Amino acid sequence: MARAYVGLGSNLGDRFANLRAARRALDAPPELRAIACSSIYETEPVDAPPPSYLNAVCAVETTLEPETLLARLLAIEASLGRTRSAAGAPRTIDLDLLLYGERAIATPTLRVPHPRLHARAFALVPLLEIAPDARDPAGEPLANSRASAAGLAVRIGRF
Repeated sequence: MARAYVGLGSNLGDRFANLRAARRALDAPPELRAIACSSIYETEPVDAPPPSYLNAVCAVETTLEPETLLARLLAIEASLGRTRSAAGAPRTIDLDLLLYGERAIATPTLRVPHPRLHARAFALVPLLEIAPDARDPAGEPLANSRASAAGLAVRIGRF
């Protein structure tokens, strides 16, 4: 089993319900099991128009290879009404593969760690809540990035 971290975001419709449905979908034994989820944070959009987002991160254990896990995440998005109209467009749900074990992955369809993880408070703050010792594949503690992200996300609840 590999441990992976998935970022969840929603800024359309019933944002809480969208996150809860995505969290339930991340628990699909035997190949995927949610083992921890962060608090839910409300954040202003980054490089996207309003409305504001609800964001969280879930740790999962999986037997799926990274590309297969990405395909599963995209299928979950589609099942929850995600349409891809334009980059940065509002969405019912967004699922990002942030980390996959200690692997660095660069393929035409997948980059892990997520390329903007170090700079995105809406992903970094909830990730560090459930994995305070998380490191990138080079061994650099992700908490070193937290100083620039501190205060940018507001915790508003839990699953």
